Amino acid sequence: MALRSIMLRDFVIVQQLDLELAAGFTALTGETGAGKSILIDALQLALGARADVGLVREGASRTEVCAEFDTPPTLQAWLEENGFAVEAQILLRRTLDVQGKSRAWLNGTPATAAQLRAVGEYLLDIHGQHAWQSLTRPEAVRGLLDAYAGLSGQAVAECWQRWRAARKALEQAQSAQEHLERDRERLLWQIAELDKLAPAADEWEELNAQHTRLSHAQALLDTAHAAAEWLDGEDHGALSGLSRAGELLQEQSHLEPEFRNLHELLASSLAQAEEAARSLQAYLRHVDLDPDGLAALDERVALWLTLARRYKRPPAELPSLLAAWKQELQRLEACADIAGLEAAVAQTATAFDTAARQLSRQRAKAAPQLAQAITQAMQLLGMSGGHFEVALSPSAPAGAHGVDDVVFLLAGHPGATARPLGKIASGGELSRISLAIAVTTSALGEAPTLIFDEVDAGVGGAVAEAVGRLMRQLGQDRQVLAVTHLPQVAAQAHQHLLVVKHSDGQGTSSSVQPVAATQRVREIARMLGGQQLSNTSLAHAQEMLDLATTAPATSTLLETTL
Repeated sequence: MALRSIMLRDFVIVQQLDLELAAGFTALTGETGAGKSILIDALQLALGARADVGLVREGASRTEVCAEFDTPPTLQAWLEENGFAVEAQILLRRTLDVQGKSRAWLNGTPATAAQLRAVGEYLLDIHGQHAWQSLTRPEAVRGLLDAYAGLSGQAVAECWQRWRAARKALEQAQSAQEHLERDRERLLWQIAELDKLAPAADEWEELNAQHTRLSHAQALLDTAHAAAEWLDGEDHGALSGLSRAGELLQEQSHLEPEFRNLHELLASSLAQAEEAARSLQAYLRHVDLDPDGLAALDERVALWLTLARRYKRPPAELPSLLAAWKQELQRLEACADIAGLEAAVAQTATAFDTAARQLSRQRAKAAPQLAQAITQAMQLLGMSGGHFEVALSPSAPAGAHGVDDVVFLLAGHPGATARPLGKIASGGELSRISLAIAVTTSALGEAPTLIFDEVDAGVGGAVAEAVGRLMRQLGQDRQVLAVTHLPQVAAQAHQHLLVVKHSDGQGTSSSVQPVAATQRVREIARMLGGQQLSNTSLAHAQEMLDLATTAPATSTLLETTL
């Protein structure tokens, strides 16, 4: 089980839908224009697709989509890393109003569309009805081969980016040598001027403090002299007064016990006053006016201020300015080091070549395996005797993808020469090849839910029956949902959902409902012969449903591709 339920409110032409889904293969059918792909569009919105206000049902103010999945083990680490609750089920909810404002939640926690898209990669794979169009795009073909082989091109892409950056640096250095030299000379002159000052970090604050002290040295000395005189002068020294007061209190302490406490307090004060007097005397012995020191400080402060004005910076920023200039000079000198840049280009080119050739060898090993798997699928899809090839050739030029061009080749019948798909395949053949690739690669994927949106277009008869059996067998291990117009495919489903469009005086709406037993027989019969049901079409429909449950499984394809 994977996708458990989906809830829609005012989505396109669906007013309200609450749908429970089951494991296995589920077919979605309905008349043309009924909105068979609405569920897929809703799932894509819930999983971070672009929010288009056209999805809001006409007359409603907003649409809401909720989808509940079982949480696969592979998703748990991502949920924890991104701060979301890890629970047995994961609930995705997204709303969109007519003003285009979209909001999303993941297990009740607000989420971004990018986060929903990341979660979607763990939950389902969607194969659209126009998937064959990508088979003619080189990057898509290369991506299919890499995905089939489980190859990652990240290391090659990183090597390519480093090589490209090294080449760009060399080209810029070669084309800007004159300009770089002018900048280098300017920086050298500026750095030399500031180096004369050699400004240290936090020096400006200390320099200001020293200059302030020396500028007021005479006032400080006068203050120290006066304070020392008041403490220990011959006429009115505080020390002698404190000492005498203490003696008087001590003499009478036998009469008044409180005097004893006061005497101890004065004794403590006297000790502190004596310490202050000694410190003042030491200060007076070691401090002088130092006119030479003041002159030196004046000169250095003046130089700081001159350079700060010249370069329009606060004086305190001069040390960081010097450091920035030196760093910029190093960069310019590195840019001017043509030989070093050329060596870097050669080194990164070698690293890219090594990584790219390793990836190329891995692709070459996987290519025949993918070709064989798709060839085997073709035999069941009405292309008996045809074969599929995956051709690798040197890429011109190389790029982040490596050094390979990958082309899918097809020989549609025995004895034919394999040629590129886009040049020889018809629309029907392309659809069947796309379906073969989808089944082959999906069988190897990890997403628990597979969705096929009319990928069976252009096939019919026995081929359509084979498509249905393939999807039924996929449904034994994965949850498969297929939008189809083929009764042969729908008959093979374990569950059948019918999309019905209703019209009344207030507008048009669609609903989705499970069908079984007689209702399902009538829907298969409608798909076979139209709205006018005959006993023959009903009997044929019943026969198809009976055969789906009794026919042996089509195991050859999936066993060989796996």
